[in-house]
Amino acid sequence: MDKATTLLFFFFSTLFLTTSLAKHLCHKDDKNTLLKIKKSLNNPYILTSWDPKDDCCSSWYGIECDEATVNHRVTSLVIQGGEVSGQIPPEVGDLPFLKSLIIRKLSNLTGHIQPNIAKLKNLTFLWLSWTNLTGPVPEFLSQLENLEYINLSFNNLTGSIPSSLASLHKLGYLELSRNKLTGSIPESFGSFSGDIPYLKLSHNQLSGSIPKSLGNLDFNVIDFSRNKLQGDASMLFGANKTTWSIDLSRNMFKFDISKVILAKTLQRLDLNHNDITGSIPVQWTNSEFQLFNVSYNRLCGRIPQGGDLQRFDSYSYFHNKCLCGAPLQNCK
Repeated sequence: MDKATTLLFFFFSTLFLTTSLAKHLCHKDDKNTLLKIKKSLNNPYILTSWDPKDDCCSSWYGIECDEATVNHRVTSLVIQGGEVSGQIPPEVGDLPFLKSLIIRKLSNLTGHIQPNIAKLKNLTFLWLSWTNLTGPVPEFLSQLENLEYINLSFNNLTGSIPSSLASLHKLGYLELSRNKLTGSIPESFGSFSGDIPYLKLSHNQLSGSIPKSLGNLDFNVIDFSRNKLQGDASMLFGANKTTWSIDLSRNMFKFDISKVILAKTLQRLDLNHNDITGSIPVQWTNSEFQLFNVSYNRLCGRIPQGGDLQRFDSYSYFHNKCLCGAPLQNCK
C-alpha cells in the first residue's frame, strides 16, 4: 500500500470513527441547556453525573435521548428524590424535543410552574408532584396539544381548575389531587375532546355540583374524594360504562342510590361520609368488589345477601340511618 493510499485509508477510517462516535453524543445545544439547569438548581448532589466531559445521553442521571436521530436529542428529563432547592429552571423550556418531564419528591422546590414549559410542543408526559410548587394550575397547559398525561398532585397549587384542559384531545390521565384548589369542576369536563379514563381531583377544596354532562363520559377511574362537593353524583354510574373505580367519599353528595346500576367492571366503590339515601340495590351483589364502603350516610333497608357484600365487615356499612342485615345487626 503506497503512502497516498495509506493516508486516504487513514482519513476515511478516522471519518467513519468520528461519525460513529457522533451518533452516540447528545446534541450540544441540549447538553448546554442541561448544564444551565444544573447550575440554576445550585449543582445538587443528585446531578453529580452531569459531567461536561461525559455524554449526557449515555451516562447522565435522568436523561434519555432519541437514538433514531444522528444527533441524539434529549426526549426525557427526570429529577426526583434529592436535596434540590430553588425553582423550576426556565431553561427546561429550551429542550425542544422533550417528550417526558418528571420533577417530583423535591420538598424544597418552590415557585410557580415554569411558564417556559409552554414551549415544549412535543411534550406528552408531565409529572410535577410532591414539591412545594404554588400558584395556579396554568392555563398554558392547554397549548400543549400532545399531552397524554398530567400529574400535578401533592403540591400547594391554588385557584380554580382551568376549563381549557378539556381541549386536550389526547389526554388520558389527569391528576390534580392533594392541592388547595377551589371552585367547581369545570362544565367543560363533560365534553373532553378525547377520552379521559382517569380523573383524580381528591383532597382539595372543590365545591358546587358535578356537571351533569360528566354522565356522558365513560371514565375508567374517578376520584373526587375529600372535597366540598354536593348534589347529585348518580350520573357517574351506568350499566354500559367500563368504570373500574369510583371514590366520592367525604363530600356532601345527596342522592338516592336505590336505582343506581353499577358497571360490571366496577371493583372499587367508596361513598363514605356523604348524605346519600335509599337502599342498596340487589343488583350490587353481582359486582366483584375489591373495595366497598358506604358508611356514614343515610341508607336504609336490608343489605342484600350474596356476592361480595358480606365479605366486608361492619365498618363498610355502619353509621347509616336504618341499614340492617349481615354484617350489621339483624333486621327487625
